[in-house]
Amino acid sequence: MSGIELTTPYLDTDADQLSFTLGRPAREALAVRDLTVGGLNVQLRLLGASHQVFAGPVRETVACLPGVAGGLPGSEVHEFDEWHYRFTARVRHFTAAGFSEEVHRIRKRSDDAAESLHGIFPGSPEAVTALTVERLGTGLGWRTWHTYPQSRQIVATFTRLEAR
Repeated sequence: MSGIELTTPYLDTDADQLSFTLGRPAREALAVRDLTVGGLNVQLRLLGASHQVFAGPVRETVACLPGVAGGLPGSEVHEFDEWHYRFTARVRHFTAAGFSEEVHRIRKRSDDAAESLHGIFPGSPEAVTALTVERLGTGLGWRTWHTYPQSRQIVATFTRLEAR
């Protein structure tokens, strides 16, 4: 799936503004993609302030949220009914050339993935939020990337949801 040219500017402008929460209701989305992966209903949601992924019992939000302190955990583990959930996040800093190369790789990976969604925000073709999901063993995994051209930072997350 190719990227969507978004018309709304992004609300988060730095990786430190992002927070991680579970169980939040759906926020207003700029784009939504509904999928079934490994028999599980999945909804990928692009927000002006980053992303939400709803998969089975999980409602994951990584976004700039009013009233929620910024800062992502390196790792989070939770149990949901018959599911084991693990979230990891990493922030990387790049040189100008390295940032451009990495954003190109992320956009290509999202374009090439059958189950993906990515948006390009106005003002820079390197201002991107991308989500991909795939079946993994007895569950599924999803990856997200949030790129910040002004600081040359990229936030990469990986979540694995596996049946216990």
